[in-house]
Amino acid sequence: MKVDQLAGNVNLTYCTNIHAGESWPDIRASLDAHVPAIKAAVAPDRPLGIGLRLSGEAAAVARQPEQLAAFREQLANLGAYVFTINAFPFGPFHGVRVKEHVYLPDWRSAERIAFTADSAAVLAAVLPDGTDGSISTVPGAFKPNGRAHGAVAAIAAGLMQAVADLVTIERRTGKRIALALEPEPCCFLETTDESLAFFQDVLLQAEALDLLAAGIGEDRSGAEAMLRRHLGICYDICHGSVEYEDPVAALDRLLAAGIAVPKVQLSAAMRVPAMADALIDAVMRYDDGVYLHQTIVRGPSGLTRYVDLPDAVAAFKEGRARGEWRIHCHVPLFLSDLGEIGSTHADLVSTLAALRRKPRSSHLEIETYTWDVLPEKLRTGSKAADIAREISFCVKELVG
Repeated sequence: MKVDQLAGNVNLTYCTNIHAGESWPDIRASLDAHVPAIKAAVAPDRPLGIGLRLSGEAAAVARQPEQLAAFREQLANLGAYVFTINAFPFGPFHGVRVKEHVYLPDWRSAERIAFTADSAAVLAAVLPDGTDGSISTVPGAFKPNGRAHGAVAAIAAGLMQAVADLVTIERRTGKRIALALEPEPCCFLETTDESLAFFQDVLLQAEALDLLAAGIGEDRSGAEAMLRRHLGICYDICHGSVEYEDPVAALDRLLAAGIAVPKVQLSAAMRVPAMADALIDAVMRYDDGVYLHQTIVRGPSGLTRYVDLPDAVAAFKEGRARGEWRIHCHVPLFLSDLGEIGSTHADLVSTLAALRRKPRSSHLEIETYTWDVLPEKLRTGSKAADIAREISFCVKELVG
C-alpha cells in the first residue's frame, strides 16, 4: 500500500513467499485465501500492495495472455495491486530441504535469465500506471559457485541480458522495472563492499557495458545510464545485520555511488550477544532443516563465517566460535527479543526511522518467510494476523 506520509511514492507490502505454492493456480489460490483478511486488518479502505513471489514454473504460465487477464481481474476483486516480484527462489520454497539449492539456477545459467524475463513480463502487465516495478533476485550465485572459473564473466553477461530485456519492456510499454540483486551471507554478493566492487569493477567496466550497448542499440554512455536505471541492489536488513553492517550507512553508500536500491526488505535476524553452552539448545530450535541459517561470529580476531547453524554450533563445542553470533533466520519484526535469544530488531527500527526522514527506496517489502517453521511460541495468531501485525508495526514506525 502507498505510504502517503512519505515522499517519493513509497509502497509497502509483504512478500507472498510465506505462502506455500509453486504452481500458478496454487499461488493464485493462496492470494484468495490470505489477502482478504490481511487487507481488512491494514488497508480496509485503500488498495493493498502485494509483493508477489513467483516460481520458475509459475512465471512461465502466468505470463500467458489469458492468465494475465484473469490475474488482473483477481487483483481488482481483491482490491490489491502488485508492484514488486520476488524471483529469487526458482523451485520449491516450503516443506522440503531448500538450503543452498535456493540459489540455483544462478546468474550463470539461461534458466535464470528466462525466469527473470517471465517475471518481468508478468509485472509489466499488472503494474499500475505511474508506479515503478522491481524484481528481487539471487545475488549472482552461492559463494563457491561464484568463485568458479569464468563465473564472474558469466554472471555479468546474464545480468546484461536481463537489463536489455527490461529496457525493451520500458520502450514498449512505458513501465519501468528494475532488477535488484539481493546480497546474502555466504553468497557471491554478501556485503555492501562486495556489491560496490562488483558494480564498479565489473558491471560498469567497458566489457559489460559494450555487451549491453550492443543489446539495446546504445553507445557505452547510454548503456551505463540504462544499467543504472534497471539494475540495483535489494537491501535486506536481516542480511545486513548478520554481516554486522549499519543498514542505513550501507544504503547511503550504495546511493552515493549511483547504485539504485529498487527495494528494501524489512526483516530482522537472530542475535546472541555472547554465545554460551546454556544457549545451544535454544539456538538449535531454529535449525528447521529447510532453510540455510548462515551464522557469522564476531570474536576477538574479527568475523568468522559458517555456512549453516549446525556448523557454528559444532565449532563452538570444539572451543571455537566464541563471541557474538548473528544468525540468518528471519524472525518476527515486532519482537525485540525471542526469549533466550536476541534479535536485530534495533537495526530494523533505526532503519525505519531513517526511511521516515529520507526514503532511500520507493519499495519496502516485509520478508518474514519463516512463520511455518518458527517455534510455536513466536506465532501470535493466524498467519494472516501475524502478517497484518508486522505491516501495522512497520507503518507505525514509518509514519510515527
